[in-house]
Amino acid sequence: MAAIETSPGTGTVPAAARTSTGLRPEESRVIWLLLAAAFVAILNETTMGVAIPHLITDLGITALQAQWLTTAFMLTMAVVIPITGFLLQRFTTRQVYIAAMSLFSLGTLIALLSPGYPLLVAARVVQASGTAIMMPLLMTTLMTVVPPHQRGRMMGRVSVVISLAPAIGPTLSGFLLDTLSWRWIFGIVLPIALVALAVGARWIHNLGETRRAPIDVPSVILSAFGFGGIVYGLSQIGGSVSHGGTAAEAAASTVATVSLIVALSVGVIALALFIWRQLRLQRADNALLDLRVFRSLNFSLSMAQMGLLSIAFFGVITVTPLYLQSVLGVSALETGLVALPGALIMGLTGPIIGRVYDRWGTRVLLVPGTFLASGLLWFYTTFDENTSIWTVAVAQTLLSLGLAMSFTPLFTASLASLQPRFYSYGSAVVGTVQQVAGAAGIALMIAILSAVEAAQLDAGVAEAAAGAAGAHAAYLVGAIVSLPLLVGAFLIRKPADQPAGAAPVAH
Repeated sequence: MAAIETSPGTGTVPAAARTSTGLRPEESRVIWLLLAAAFVAILNETTMGVAIPHLITDLGITALQAQWLTTAFMLTMAVVIPITGFLLQRFTTRQVYIAAMSLFSLGTLIALLSPGYPLLVAARVVQASGTAIMMPLLMTTLMTVVPPHQRGRMMGRVSVVISLAPAIGPTLSGFLLDTLSWRWIFGIVLPIALVALAVGARWIHNLGETRRAPIDVPSVILSAFGFGGIVYGLSQIGGSVSHGGTAAEAAASTVATVSLIVALSVGVIALALFIWRQLRLQRADNALLDLRVFRSLNFSLSMAQMGLLSIAFFGVITVTPLYLQSVLGVSALETGLVALPGALIMGLTGPIIGRVYDRWGTRVLLVPGTFLASGLLWFYTTFDENTSIWTVAVAQTLLSLGLAMSFTPLFTASLASLQPRFYSYGSAVVGTVQQVAGAAGIALMIAILSAVEAAQLDAGVAEAAAGAAGAHAAYLVGAIVSLPLLVGAFLIRKPADQPAGAAPVAH
């Protein structure tokens, strides 16, 4: 299909041809199709947290192995997302959408039919390859076609749709796990994904213009080893601590320690080489991931804030289902219901948060949101085997509100700090930071939980109390990580609204 103009507000299209958000009808349709695809991807991702304890039992795996069903997903996204900056420059909206949803649907089918743990992990990798492309595509499209003064409001509407998935996902997962089996988690998602693929292939129009740019293969390899090595090394932290006195446990601990050192070393070196290569290639506009986005101080500060927030957030939401089911003894369905009010709060407050951002900027949201989230993380450290499930539900709801007040301004302000030609690279950086930090948070907190719990059990502590001690240690790490956010919240601001194509104000 022919490309359409992407500069909103240029006067080439009558105002009557635009919707209330300043978009043409075809632009609005593309955004809603992308939102539907994002809904499917997030629904898939949020169903897994509740399923982890069941998978540990059904597949006969350890908690550290089970974490890879989530970590492998996020790790793959971290490896693929840096490439999306190039993909969005090189291929059309329609081509990228079809590729992303095809990969996601294929991965979901493999997971549904998977006979055991290894193939299930492989299926999660294929799923993540599609999800990794979809999210930057959505963010880049929004930044390209939505007028600057409407971006906060549109991001608020986006949060309504996207928050439905976290609201439905854990509860749906709990119901399926209690009544059927974990395979039905993928059985429910697959037909929705196929419908989204079919509808998108039929109705999606191309937005923006492509340019012929060669992909730099060494950059792809360095990116994979850099981000992959760092996250894999972090995942070995738990296994590197010996929890017993047997020769087998000591040998396993030694192997994990060596793996940790080698993986982190390879990751750091490869990442340094990746950055060096991008700095050279971007001089000719041929970088796989153009790092000139970090010339904006506002963008850089937003990425630091988002990285720390993701470490704490993803780690805590992975630990909480384990705490609820292993320590408090609640069912999978009840675990999902605990997360439901918070997800609904995030969705219902989305439009309000978007309007507040458009009118008053970031600090009025980010400062109270960050303080609320950090305070709740410290409150989580008081949880033990006697904590009421209602206490956990209220805390989870308030934490979700704090996160909603933090993430929406960060997404919008960070990308709005860039020139339009860098939107695709900025979206790729946002996704990379979020996924690598999230994977690191999950790996670190699950490792700490497992290590402390095993040590408590070896000391003769009761199982519930040992699990509570492990969760406490993990929550404490999340709370400590949140402290620098209290300073960062005051430093990030909303860039001045700029006409499409204009350079943003320097920060």
